[in-house]
Amino acid sequence: MFISIILILIGFILLIKGADFLVDGASNIAKKFHIPEIIIGLTIISIGTSMPELFVSITSALDGYSDMAIGNVVGSNIANLLLILGVSAIINSIEFQKETRMIEIPLCLVITIVFMLICNIGQDVTKVEGIILIILFIMFIGYTIVMSIKEKENEKQKEKEKSLVSNKKESTLKDVIYVILGIIGLKIGGDLTVDNAVNIARLFNLSEKIISVTILAVGTSLPELVTSVSAAIKGKSDIAIGNILGSNIFNMLLIIGVSSVIKPIVYNISYNKDLIILIIGTLILSLFPIIPPKNKISRANGVIYFLLYIGYMISLFVI
Repeated sequence: MFISIILILIGFILLIKGADFLVDGASNIAKKFHIPEIIIGLTIISIGTSMPELFVSITSALDGYSDMAIGNVVGSNIANLLLILGVSAIINSIEFQKETRMIEIPLCLVITIVFMLICNIGQDVTKVEGIILIILFIMFIGYTIVMSIKEKENEKQKEKEKSLVSNKKESTLKDVIYVILGIIGLKIGGDLTVDNAVNIARLFNLSEKIISVTILAVGTSLPELVTSVSAAIKGKSDIAIGNILGSNIFNMLLIIGVSSVIKPIVYNISYNKDLIILIIGTLILSLFPIIPPKNKISRANGVIYFLLYIGYMISLFVI
């Protein structure tokens, strides 16, 4: 068991560093081909933090562990919303932008409900349904790009763009190597994480679901945790909450979409409880802008989210 735990930790490290390498290399290559920086930031960078979930879910689907493929995404989304956003708000209250209140939170809620409906139709996610999820993801990316182009004069966006082009003069070969190393790291990390999580589950007679919504979910959410907590410390509320909402949408649409296209995923209806918790958590998020203190997630609200996550973790082993 000790060796399995060590290998899982190594897998997490490879997943996180692999995502970093892939993002850095792909961003530089895209810039050299004159792809607008704003598009680079909203696609490659945003998806980059969800790469660990992507590779873990694809690996799980290919190996026939459907519970882990679904559980990793559902568990990660709950961890993103209740744990990471809760901790971020405890560190520093998070203010809502108008677009977040009016569009992005409702959109995330609708996508979660649609995702739940698709999973329960036939109790699986077929290739056709996977394609539908991917199309919805492309539409979301299109919306994000359009909205960001309208706000391209925003000073924070300019700072982000400058950080993306800081290594512009580096050789293309080095960037290609970064991308290759990133993909290799993600693949090996995904294999190590899934295989050894299964070993631990069997050793303790735990279900794939329990392992996927706890160990795998928190582990693959580490990039979001680092990004959102760092943003909260710096007072960049839009990044803290935007990272969470974007990641949750990417997880449901892109990751499950791609995984099910590669191999249809069998859905365990026991996940309905977890999805209902995710929907309730998102509904609560939609209420924060209209209840005192308005237009922000206060530290007290952050504590509520954090306690809800602890309660959710306890329920997994009690109920």
